[in-house]
Amino acid sequence: MAEVELRDVYKSFGKTEVIHGISCGIHDGEFVVILGPSGCGKSTVLRMIAGLEVITKGTIAIDGQVVNELEPADRDIAMVFQNYALYPHMTVYKNMAYGLKIRRMPKTEIEKRVLNAAKILELTGFLDRKPRQLSGGQRQRVAMGRCIVREPKVFLFDEPLSNLDAKLRVQMRLEIRKLHEDLKITSVFVTHDQVEAMTLGDRLIVMDNGYAAQIGSPLEVYERPATTFVAGFIGSPSMNFLNGRVSAGGESVEVSGAKPLPLPKEGLPNHAGKEAVLGIRPEHLELTEERSGLMHLSVDHAEILGADTLVYGHSGTDKSLLTVRLPGTHHLEKNTVLPLTVSSKNLHIFDRESGNRIGNGLE
Repeated sequence: MAEVELRDVYKSFGKTEVIHGISCGIHDGEFVVILGPSGCGKSTVLRMIAGLEVITKGTIAIDGQVVNELEPADRDIAMVFQNYALYPHMTVYKNMAYGLKIRRMPKTEIEKRVLNAAKILELTGFLDRKPRQLSGGQRQRVAMGRCIVREPKVFLFDEPLSNLDAKLRVQMRLEIRKLHEDLKITSVFVTHDQVEAMTLGDRLIVMDNGYAAQIGSPLEVYERPATTFVAGFIGSPSMNFLNGRVSAGGESVEVSGAKPLPLPKEGLPNHAGKEAVLGIRPEHLELTEERSGLMHLSVDHAEILGADTLVYGHSGTDKSLLTVRLPGTHHLEKNTVLPLTVSSKNLHIFDRESGNRIGNGLE
């Protein structure tokens, strides 16, 4: 096990800069997820840690040793790829043992490590099979087993679940989390799936166009997103955004067609009278009585999901789009008007120009 440290890391392809100075320390035994949409640079960061991409500027250290100039084979890391990368002509046993064999490890030690990994991953009954005889989930477990037998300092996962169906992804998430709890090896996991990120990560690095938009625990990122990008990317359905203005006294925020929405008692005195973006998560908007409603939603469409109902509609004179998650089953006709309320603790205020969070200790 080892710490991984990125210090002001940049990456350029020709004149195009794609990673803009990322700094982050990954603790010994920590599971960190790099999360973001396609093209944000998350896989590039992982490949720089692995040594598959050359760093343009900055340093990467593993276990206190700067590895910028080290070849991938000398970094003591193991990587699980999206496409499994198994040898189709080899059995499961030989796929898992191959890396140890080319390192000239004794046969008894190879057998011990492979059998131990197979037991952990429940592959003992499949060691004589070839990859074509396995399901997608079993192939992914073989790919992980090939890494486990190496006993590396760091595990790197490059979107390993993206080729699996939805049910199998849930199962594999649980298996990967349990594996990490058992082995406690420092792990870096890349994904575009926020559910994977929220359920697997001890901390998240949320990427936005080559920048680390926010680094924090899953709950920190969910409850106190640092920017409108993070707020909109984390959470499903996405956060609602309404253009508004902080009141003259800084004690509330005003949006079109709604009563002034009271802010927590500390308010925003330093931003009084300024334009802002109000963020409200769909699950934090609640149905209420007409006289208690702070805003009203005119229903356009409702999706009944069983445990929840997602309601889509518009609000205010500017027809701002809103999504509301209501618990249970609600059969709602188009143009039904719903009175809604929201707790002040669940309001997120962002600067309209920069998109950065203001208030709640992040001013």
